[in-house]
Amino acid sequence: MRQLAGRTAVVTGGTRGIGRAISLALAGAGATVLAGYRVDDEAAAETERLLKEHGDGHRTVRADVTGPDPALAAACEEMGQVHILVNNAGIDAAALFDEVSTSEWQEVLDANLAGAYRVTQAVLPLLGEGASVVNVGAAVALRGLATRTHYGAAKAGIVGFTRALAKELGPMGVRVNAVAPGVVETEPQAGLPEQIYDRLRAATAFNRLATPAEIAGVVLFLASPLAGYVTGSVVTVDGGI
Repeated sequence: MRQLAGRTAVVTGGTRGIGRAISLALAGAGATVLAGYRVDDEAAAETERLLKEHGDGHRTVRADVTGPDPALAAACEEMGQVHILVNNAGIDAAALFDEVSTSEWQEVLDANLAGAYRVTQAVLPLLGEGASVVNVGAAVALRGLATRTHYGAAKAGIVGFTRALAKELGPMGVRVNAVAPGVVETEPQAGLPEQIYDRLRAATAFNRLATPAEIAGVVLFLASPLAGYVTGSVVTVDGGI
């Protein structure tokens, strides 16, 4: 499937886990991919190697979405036009509510919600008619989970951000959607005991957690012309919990 041939895609947090799977799925569909990352140079180098198996033009860029960072915007401007933006960068965190400090609360919201605002606003001038923005939220934001108040609040903000922005950018021909994954097998456990993950697996219809590729497949659909009349939607990918 080469439905995205000739299109450019930007994926924040695009070199590990779900982000890497998204970057590779978009490249496999023909898009030229720019994958952003914050600190892991080794993972970025491996992602760039894997991307180049799909052709030339793909690259990674080190940029921090938690604050003003001109590196990603400059790399996007070099692309000339952005057809697909995937806001995937974020951090997980787990703590009892009465133990969450103000700085921890702000850090989680900056990474998971404010980052999507910063990147989307920076890339907005490069989005033209037919462009697609896909925000990666979390299923936990829709049903809640103890020890995840800060993370859940940030990801719930992604839902409101997505639905409001879809209405604002719709007249420009730009679609905005979100994916809300459940727990993914390769994600760090953020301090939760393995017994919790065993219960989460048992709660799904498939008795297993998602793979990054399964999340990436939904992002690929939303980014493609197949979803040409889909906007303002939040697609939950949690295995039926």
